[in-house]
Amino acid sequence: MSSVGANRIDDADAGTETKGRMSSDERREQIVEAAIAVFGAKGYVGTTTDDVARAASVSQPYVVRLFGTKENLFLAALGSALDRLLAAFRSAPAVSDPHARGELMGQTYLNLLEVRGLHQILSQAFLLGAHPVIGPAARGGFAQVWHFLRDEAGFSPEDAQKFLATGMLINTMVGLRMTEEYGRDAGMTELFDECFPVSIQMVLDEAPRVDEPW
Repeated sequence: MSSVGANRIDDADAGTETKGRMSSDERREQIVEAAIAVFGAKGYVGTTTDDVARAASVSQPYVVRLFGTKENLFLAALGSALDRLLAAFRSAPAVSDPHARGELMGQTYLNLLEVRGLHQILSQAFLLGAHPVIGPAARGGFAQVWHFLRDEAGFSPEDAQKFLATGMLINTMVGLRMTEEYGRDAGMTELFDECFPVSIQMVLDEAPRVDEPW
C-alpha cells in the first residue's frame, strides 16, 4: 500500500521535521502521490491544496509555490496516474494470445492498487469532461489508453472495449469501497469472486476501506 504522508520532507519552507534532505523532484513526487490519493477519494471540487499539503506533510504555501493552482496540481496527479497506468500495461509480457495478454495486463492493473487513489482519480477525471482545462487532458488520456490497447497491445475493437469496460467496473468497485460487502452481501461476494478469481485476497488487502480517508 502506498505510504502517503508517512515520510516527512526536510525543508523549513515545506514545513517538515526530518533530518535528511530531499531533492525538489522528490518533494514534487511526494506531493503528487498525495494528490492522487486525496483527489481520488474526495474529487476535484471536494479537495483543497491544504488537504493535499496535510497528506504530504508539507505546508500549503509550499504546494502552491510548486504547482500554482489546484487545477495544475490535479493535472500533474492525473498525468502521473496515466503514466503509471500505461507503464504497468507495457510491463506485462507481450504474449501473442490477446486473451492471455489481457489477463496479464489486468493483473498489472490490480497491482496498481498499491498506488492509493490511482484508480479513483482516473474515474474522477473522466467525469470532468466539461472542465475547460481538465476535460481535454482527461479525453486525451482516455484516447491514449484506447490507442495503446489497439495499436500496441494488438487488441481487436471488441477485446479493447471489454478490457476498458472491466477496468471501469473495477474502478467503480474500488471507488465505492465495496470490499466492506465481501462476505456480507451474497451478490457483492459473487461479483468480487467473478472479477478477481485469483486475486481476491490481494484486492481485499489493498483496496481502500470505508473507514480510511483515502
